[in-house]
Amino acid sequence: MGERITLATRTGDRLAAYHAPALEARRGGLVILHAIWGVTPHIRELSDSLAAEGWEVIAPSLLDGETPFPDHNVKFEILPERLALGEASGWGELCVGRIQAAVDALQGPVFVMGFCFGGSSTWVASALCDGIQAAACFYGGNIIDHIDLTPRVPTLLHFGKTDETIPPATVEAIAVAHPDLPLYLYEAGHAFVAPGAAHHEDSAKLAMLRTLKHFQRSGGAKGEV
Repeated sequence: MGERITLATRTGDRLAAYHAPALEARRGGLVILHAIWGVTPHIRELSDSLAAEGWEVIAPSLLDGETPFPDHNVKFEILPERLALGEASGWGELCVGRIQAAVDALQGPVFVMGFCFGGSSTWVASALCDGIQAAACFYGGNIIDHIDLTPRVPTLLHFGKTDETIPPATVEAIAVAHPDLPLYLYEAGHAFVAPGAAHHEDSAKLAMLRTLKHFQRSGGAKGEV
């Protein structure tokens, strides 16, 4: 349904992205920020499914530039090198230009959601990028590294109660630092939206429903394609 495209940042950096045009009356633009694994089949399938609901979606490659998209969702033998890329990016802070390129490529209103590494990157984008209407961060464990940033747009936070990678104290610290932001806890672990052993269907459905309602309230209404 979607296709691979190339974006350019405002400084001329080039990166690959997955673009899925809205198939129904357009609700708005949606930037989806990937987990540490890149623009995986899951991210591309999610982009297609949301395009079918009226969102024009771009999923930019934040860590891999113009290299091919992965053909796997998870590959634990390469996790150390993926985590090294995440750390080198400042856990999303140095990806702002690439996220902005995706936002700039979409006609407004534009919304952002992200998962894991992408959830932390969404937090950064909500504070530092221009042209975003609202945002939703799914299990962004490194939000704590950017806790001094304050989103400039309405932002939701989703965490799993049994997430072994994000301690309850971390979630509590984020909630205390930003008490005005809606923060939802689910009876699930990490990556509960993604396919695989960690997937928790009820939590995934509820979190996505809350996110899309949040976007709708923030201006993501159906309009002309």
